[in-house]
Amino acid sequence: MSTDRETSHDMSDSDIALLLADAADEVEIGIAPYQAVLRGGRRRRARRWAVAAATALVLAGSSATLAVAGLPGGDGGQVATQPPGPADADPSRVLQTTLATGTDRGTKWRVLINVWSAPRDEKQAEAQRAAMALRGETPPDAHDASDLVGKITYFVYRGYGGKSTKVMENTVPKTDRLTGTDLMSGSLPLEPGGTKDVRLVIGYVAKTAQRVNCTWTNETATAVEKAGSETGTDVPAIRSAAGSNYNWFVCLAPKGTEYQTAEVIE
Repeated sequence: MSTDRETSHDMSDSDIALLLADAADEVEIGIAPYQAVLRGGRRRRARRWAVAAATALVLAGSSATLAVAGLPGGDGGQVATQPPGPADADPSRVLQTTLATGTDRGTKWRVLINVWSAPRDEKQAEAQRAAMALRGETPPDAHDASDLVGKITYFVYRGYGGKSTKVMENTVPKTDRLTGTDLMSGSLPLEPGGTKDVRLVIGYVAKTAQRVNCTWTNETATAVEKAGSETGTDVPAIRSAAGSNYNWFVCLAPKGTEYQTAEVIE
């Protein structure tokens, strides 16, 4: 697939899912997103996306709405306040990172990611699944604990006002990496339950990516650059997420326009 070709335009959810499956080499789609784009010069293995659609949301046993104060919900499990090194990562301890915050027409919003490090054996995987369950999280396609061994699991949440919604989830081998201009992104309304104003874009890129351009339907663009040590979460930026092999970005279209494309510029 070339770096300047999108996989979807004005199509149905099922059309998007089929095209993505073909383009991304046996990609498994959860709920088909409003837009889900794979960019990059080489094919990549399966990624599972559960991006909130207007009328249907499969959360694999998780509650669709969670209190923002406890985002992403539940009293079980531990949250790591300082990311441990790879040798110290505890698979039963969730690593949580705030990717973006903002205020839209007086309502506060934010995007968070939970990352669970790769269990080394089945015993650790069982402990991880129990910790996930206490937080209302179920790893996709992990029917047995052994399915999690050697794999990283992440869950992304969109918080808006007093509610949050799980919008992405995936389990990937701990060795999985992106390179060059590889990019995976999903777009959806900022407000849960919305069917229009597809303005929020969440995606991940290679650790080496320095800039992503989010282009909107009014032909303007938002340049998202790699975060510095003092870049606040209220500034669109490419950020690392504790425990993740990718860097992440979030951008929001100005009111009155919507998502068109996202691509790595450098």
